[in-house]
Amino acid sequence: MINDLSGAEWFKSSFSGADKNCVEVAFLADGGVGIRDSKTRTGPALVVESATWDAFTVAVATGRFR
Repeated sequence: MINDLSGAEWFKSSFSGADKNCVEVAFLADGGVGIRDSKTRTGPALVVESATWDAFTVAVATGRFR
């Protein structure tokens, strides 16, 4: 599946600071979540289902990856 991400509204965490070494996220119209490296905005991006993104963010918030 190829997603058109040209109109996506990308954002990064408010905790990321002013540098451009961040992960950016976009919530897509089809319900997916786009994920990309802010250093390579025209490069490849991952697209995952929203349930996958939700599970990932819960795991990070609860320290599962420590």
